[in-house]
Amino acid sequence: MMGGEQEEEQKQKQISNQKNDRGKRPRPQEAASGQRNMKRENKKSQKKARKRERDMTTGSAEEVLAVDIQKLTESLNRDDDGNNEANGTLPENLPEEGSEIEVDIVELASTGEGLALQKGSKRIYLVPFAVPGDTVKVKVYRHMQEGYTVADFISVVKPAPSRDDSRIQCKYFATCAGCQFQMLDYDEQLRIKKRIVEKAFQNFSQLPPELVPAVQDTIGSPLQYGYRTKLTPHFDGPQGWRKTQVPFKERPPIGFMPKGKRTTIDIEDCPIGTDAVRLGMRSERARMAREYGNYTRGATILLRESTQRIPKKQAGTPSSPKESAEGEAPRSRSPSIPPPDADSICVETDTYTDIKTCITDNNAVSTEYVGPYVFHNLAGQFFQNNNSILPLVTSYIRSNILPPDTSSSSSSSSSSSGPPITRLIDAYSGSGLFTITLSPLISGGSVGIDIADASIAYASRNARANKLSPDRARFVAADAKELFIPAVRARYPADETVVVLDPPRKGCDVDFLGQLLDFGPRRVVYVSCNVHTQARDVGILVRGEVDVDMGGVGDGEEGGSGGLGAKGTAGKKKTRYAIESLRGFDFFPQTSHVEGVCVLNRIDE
Repeated sequence: MMGGEQEEEQKQKQISNQKNDRGKRPRPQEAASGQRNMKRENKKSQKKARKRERDMTTGSAEEVLAVDIQKLTESLNRDDDGNNEANGTLPENLPEEGSEIEVDIVELASTGEGLALQKGSKRIYLVPFAVPGDTVKVKVYRHMQEGYTVADFISVVKPAPSRDDSRIQCKYFATCAGCQFQMLDYDEQLRIKKRIVEKAFQNFSQLPPELVPAVQDTIGSPLQYGYRTKLTPHFDGPQGWRKTQVPFKERPPIGFMPKGKRTTIDIEDCPIGTDAVRLGMRSERARMAREYGNYTRGATILLRESTQRIPKKQAGTPSSPKESAEGEAPRSRSPSIPPPDADSICVETDTYTDIKTCITDNNAVSTEYVGPYVFHNLAGQFFQNNNSILPLVTSYIRSNILPPDTSSSSSSSSSSSGPPITRLIDAYSGSGLFTITLSPLISGGSVGIDIADASIAYASRNARANKLSPDRARFVAADAKELFIPAVRARYPADETVVVLDPPRKGCDVDFLGQLLDFGPRRVVYVSCNVHTQARDVGILVRGEVDVDMGGVGDGEEGGSGGLGAKGTAGKKKTRYAIESLRGFDFFPQTSHVEGVCVLNRIDE
């Protein structure tokens, strides 16, 4: 404790300091005014950010479909001189809802539906399970106020040259909503998906054509059936279950939704699932046949493949009780329906045997191999669902993660010259797929950042499983909005850093894009499961603008001011990017879905 003289001396010092600081400190009313101004500016900033978020195109199926219909409508109503005419079909002349008509498919929407016309009419009909050149019989379902009509597919009247129904391998095709293209040759599916990527950048990037390079051919999946390592069939609750809570009286239909309806089709097998997943589906259906009386509501069933890899010297290890009893080694199987008595699937190579089982517990740990790399995840967490294409994807990104040789580069304005890239930031890193598979090329170290603590925990575990030290690959849990903090900037100089983006379907938010432009990494590799939000975000990076009108399609401003990343700090030059390459990857054959990889270089002017 202080003595009395020391205490008095301390008080005098405090009084003296207060007097000396009077000229420096704001008066109470000035401080309050400053705080109010700060709050007002913060509110304005937050309001602008919220508006930018609202104005951003969402890339939803509804929005993509609306753009495709709008474009076709404009082309139909354009005369020989390029002028727009009125729509040639009046509402009172439309066929009655519920009636059956014939229509011709003239185009495919990016969502996979056919856009059709009835002879003598410019009214657009939306028809599933059809391709351009088909003449099909449909049932008119609903006339939409937006100027088109939804119809249900009934049958093919005259097939298109590209259609061959003998290719269809699922008896639920044209009923189940899962697949759209089983009638098409696989090369034709890849051409369609290339066109989807092209249209995404035409319609959603708001970039002039000369800034978007030609889209490269879509990389196909090694497996077109038997590729999905995860399926989630479901069953609905009994009628009135919320009030009655009465258990099921019989096994409910278990499967997937039909096109355009919210019920469930009973589906006993799905041929796009891997053998192990199809085995699990059969097993879960059998379990529900025994246990349906324990359920009073609907549920979703997880089916996730997991792999146990055994070196060849241990390949005699039995994979199931039956094989153990009979002393048989695991058998190699091609993709097909598993045998009735199987409880695992064996795939053999020259060096190892993979024993594949199906996990149904969301909290169990699944294991997958991508080339020489192993990945562990909670079964219920996200991981790519087509293992067969992952080695191709990771190999492609490895070959594009560093700038091309400057001696062969034709662009003098793109950032292909400068210090070597030695560092990697993997945003939205999940359980570490890209951080880990790219780490051998990054000499200065890699960091994976994700908002989910569980993903970061498994990413760190996967780094250890692949014998990577924290100096080579480390992982941090952080919100994408707070990604490029000073500590990251200090360790990862922008001129020596490549950023990999793999965001969810909604794409990146404006705060993140503003941070990215302000940080200005030398190179960006954008991987996306939604090429439409990817096109939107890439357009922002190419323009170097975040604060622009993003609600319209293809007619946004170029060069507004005041946006995040547009000016950065005082005196700092605006950051912009140039697209080096753009292509799709077919993660989901037989469907209209395509994933995109876009490589960008910072422009150093």
